[in-house]
Amino acid sequence: MANSKLQNELFDQLAEPFIGEELFDHMTDLVYFIKNDKGQYVVVNQSLVERCGFREKKELIGRTADEVFSAPLGTSYRAQDDAIIKTGKPIHNQLELQLYPSRGTGWCLTNKVPLKDKENQIIGLVGISRDLHAPSEKTEDYSGISKVIHYIQNNYNKPLKINDLADMAELSPYQFEQRIQKIFEITAGQFIHKIRMDAAIRRLSNTDDPIIEIALDCGYSDQSTFSRQFKQTVGLSPALYRRISKQ
Repeated sequence: MANSKLQNELFDQLAEPFIGEELFDHMTDLVYFIKNDKGQYVVVNQSLVERCGFREKKELIGRTADEVFSAPLGTSYRAQDDAIIKTGKPIHNQLELQLYPSRGTGWCLTNKVPLKDKENQIIGLVGISRDLHAPSEKTEDYSGISKVIHYIQNNYNKPLKINDLADMAELSPYQFEQRIQKIFEITAGQFIHKIRMDAAIRRLSNTDDPIIEIALDCGYSDQSTFSRQFKQTVGLSPALYRRISKQ
């Protein structure tokens, strides 16, 4: 693809690999990290160092999440890393608790994707967790919303009604919509649509599954509805997107 050629032309001129460390060191409302295939920290930003109770990056490098975060959070983070490295399946917009040096907790939005070598083998992962509140602010309880987001991410193939999801979060439909918009800056309906499109894009890029099968598995009633909405969102038909993504 043309963009790959442009990337190669630029990256081949770099004196050393660009890892973003200096850039993310200046973002205090998020943590950034790169880990190897053992789940050990290889690159971290300063915010992560401080939240783990350290002063210098070298104190964190080489450790795993369960070695620097107390249970159950550390155990959960480590299991998450192991699953990504084993399966290659990324996580997007996962709402989870974050521990601060003060021992207080707050909510963050986490994204992690696998890193692959030239032979397409998984060699690690890269991730970002963005605060929904600064550590000094009073923590808002997102536990109900977290449960619903997890449900949507694992059941996007099923009919999902806003009223039912709001009931699951023990909120009114209005409150549920407000929470979703506050976190993701899109409506609940748009969030569901995004989850389904993300899943469809992964299947189109990484498998040869029939498009009708992908459509049904991603929660659409038929191929024609899926194709129409996919083209409205991505700008290409599913078939054309698949062909281009595999070039």
